[in-house]
Amino acid sequence: MPVLIAVVVAVVVLGAIVFLASRRSKGDARAAAKGTVSVESGRLRPAVAEFHVMSGAARVHFEVPLPPAGADAVLAELLGREAVEVVREKRHTLPLGDLERVVALGRRGAEWVEVATIGLETPGELPPPMLPELIPHAQHHEFDPFARLLELPEHAPQAPARVSGERLEHLTLRLPAQAQAALRAQGIDPAAADGPAAVLALMRAAGYQVSETAPGTYRADRAGQRTFLRVVGHRPGEYPELDETEIRKFVVDFGSSGCARGLLLSEKWAPFEIHERERRDSRVRFVTRERLQAFADALAIG
Repeated sequence: MPVLIAVVVAVVVLGAIVFLASRRSKGDARAAAKGTVSVESGRLRPAVAEFHVMSGAARVHFEVPLPPAGADAVLAELLGREAVEVVREKRHTLPLGDLERVVALGRRGAEWVEVATIGLETPGELPPPMLPELIPHAQHHEFDPFARLLELPEHAPQAPARVSGERLEHLTLRLPAQAQAALRAQGIDPAAADGPAAVLALMRAAGYQVSETAPGTYRADRAGQRTFLRVVGHRPGEYPELDETEIRKFVVDFGSSGCARGLLLSEKWAPFEIHERERRDSRVRFVTRERLQAFADALAIG
């Protein structure tokens, strides 16, 4: 009988281990598929999907969506340098004495595509870290894109033809090459992302620690400032203007959040009401369709 009990216990423990390992594997796969990034030393790093060393080459596969025309010089340099750093982290656990080159790859659809190759002058000897600075002002504590929003005029420019039935066209933000590379490094295709998603990614690249606290709700910390973030999406068939109930809920939730400032992001158009809200409380700002490009510029360009 004791033997039977021991066998049953062993089977249960083994099953639990397999189950947990399976869950962890699936979770890691989902994270990689979503372009999860790690934050180390205040910078974002693209997710690594695969790493192989063969025939004198270390091949680092990044979960980075490539543009149809291929990686530009900025993205190629970023991934090439990041690939070198991945190898640097593994040099104590892998025999890399015969390594001659480091190859960075990204995704184009379901295929892996070589983006950059870093040749080593001396086999096994990596070049010094030389990571490009995608958002040049990100490390400046005085950099505050929220302040730029406080400078916006009380009344937004008139846009008489802004509401067309109940349909909103896809909004693609105009971003410089460095900002586009910052989005792709986070697994985001700038051409396909909606405005709020692009802005959140730019905030991370600009040094904000952004964490989701509830669906559509985030907290962003930077230089001692804590910001409450609310993203209001638009579904087909919805009226393309921000609803009054969404505005009221944002204001109430911000008030109870304990954050110093509140920011609502949406691709919907803004009703006139938001200007009165902002006039009464300078701690809140609404970055709607009219302002998304200007705020993205403040984040990406400074």
